[in-house]
Amino acid sequence: MKTAQEFRTGQVANIDGSPWVIQKAEFNKSGRNAAVVKMKLKNLLNGTATETVFRADDKFEPVTLGRKGVTYSYFADPLYVFMDEEYNQYELEKADIEAVLPFIEDGMTDECAAVFYEDKVISIELPTTIEREIIYTEPSVRGDSSGKVMKTARLSTGHELQVSSFCEIGDSIEIDTRTGEYKSRVKA
Repeated sequence: MKTAQEFRTGQVANIDGSPWVIQKAEFNKSGRNAAVVKMKLKNLLNGTATETVFRADDKFEPVTLGRKGVTYSYFADPLYVFMDEEYNQYELEKADIEAVLPFIEDGMTDECAAVFYEDKVISIELPTTIEREIIYTEPSVRGDSSGKVMKTARLSTGHELQVSSFCEIGDSIEIDTRTGEYKSRVKA
């Protein structure tokens, strides 16, 4: 058993007999009030989401999830299909992979992990760092080199993020999939 304040974002807790993934957890201790943890939760069985507040010392059973290596195969509206080494296919809806969707593209070769709960695929995890190509960004402003200057760039999936000012169209960049932020430009 773990207390509510020990759970972190991405972990799964058994609350009232159902597995809930913690999408956001904020610890709060103010004045004379008891310490509380405000959590944004998503039920892994039916997909419902809720926000609730627990006392910091409320106890829940952690849930262990299974993982298996898969690669993205294709999009069959409205399902995203992933395949493992034994050619087993796993179909997920857009809502199940919303967090990684900005980085899913046709032809990607990144080794992903399918997350299982009781033999049912519930989500996909991408590698911590992935490489993607910039398809559009504004040209750099000459002389604007003081400090950490960032500009907006668009990937082939339509996702936009902030990159360093020296990045150009056609450059490959590394992205941290946990935060969705630019890490560095890949040297050719």
